[in-house]
Amino acid sequence: MSEGTSFVDLFGRAPEVQADAPGRVNLIGEHTDYSGGFVLPVAIPQRTRVELATRVGPLVRAWSANVPDIEPREIEEYRLGDEEPGHGWLDYVQGVTEVLRQAGHTLRGFDLRIESEVPYGGGLSSSAALEVSLLRALREAFHLDLDDVQLALAGQKAENDLVGAPVGIMDQMASSLGDETTALFLDTRNLTYERIPLPAQCELLVIDSGVSHRHAGGEYKTRRRECETAAELLGVPQLRDVGIQEIWRLALLPEPLDRRARHVITENARVRSAVAALRERDLPRLGKLLDASHESLKNDYEVSIPQIDRLVELAQREQDVYGARLTGGGFGGAIVAAVPRGTGRETGERIATKYGEEGLGRARVLVPP
Repeated sequence: MSEGTSFVDLFGRAPEVQADAPGRVNLIGEHTDYSGGFVLPVAIPQRTRVELATRVGPLVRAWSANVPDIEPREIEEYRLGDEEPGHGWLDYVQGVTEVLRQAGHTLRGFDLRIESEVPYGGGLSSSAALEVSLLRALREAFHLDLDDVQLALAGQKAENDLVGAPVGIMDQMASSLGDETTALFLDTRNLTYERIPLPAQCELLVIDSGVSHRHAGGEYKTRRRECETAAELLGVPQLRDVGIQEIWRLALLPEPLDRRARHVITENARVRSAVAALRERDLPRLGKLLDASHESLKNDYEVSIPQIDRLVELAQREQDVYGARLTGGGFGGAIVAAVPRGTGRETGERIATKYGEEGLGRARVLVPP
């Protein structure tokens, strides 16, 4: 912690509440959640931490240790009831308080300090980690009647509405309910979930490409709109409602909607197969599913970029990698790979070094930390 940036330094008093929430890596099940499909995220060690103290009146004062390229970082302010977009990272805080107020929860102003280890723009759900950690702190400070699923839904609504990012529910559910030893097998339509233990002989490797991405960007919104249009043309509520045995129906769709729908339908099938592979501790099978998922994201869904493709290729060439794929929304971010336990860090550093030597940028191994 930098000198002069503790909660006491910033606000002249001690915090009343502390809370945190993890980022997540999605093992498989990408771009399926807003089509009512299946996902399989895992919490990562990196977390977002908040400290909070309540105030009299409606004023909210917030400070983040993770605002890039701004020195000195200033305390931002707004009043409850006056939330409005356009203030960068503060929009996530404003979005949360707006959603809670609209739901009838009674809030007062508060002072807030934020510090995060989850890399921004890395495809590891830094926004959901912020939303869930803040919601946990507000739940404790104001005695809000919210369970962990309701917490996730509030975080998603905050990001959808005020921030303007049309994300599905996976990130917030993973941050609110996930842990590092199990994969959260989630049905995003009805929010039923099961924790699937990760095999003891396996660990996950996550490498940040160094290319940032944004969920609020136009391409993400375009993909969601394409899925909705494809479902409408197929006469189903969501692409979730088209099974793998009905994939022949995609011939009825124009290009590129046929490929967008094919990714979602086959990815849902891959998630189910991955769950079976984890239960059976069949890591080679899991690896093949990860590889197939990346090919689908690259060719059918077109959300990958050359740097990510190269990172995946370098990973797949490693003897100790079962399989690898893009993870997160795409257009940058990170890759995830399954490797034998105890090999992740060394393997990841080797991949990152080769990536850098090819002049593609600076990759970082995030997991194992």
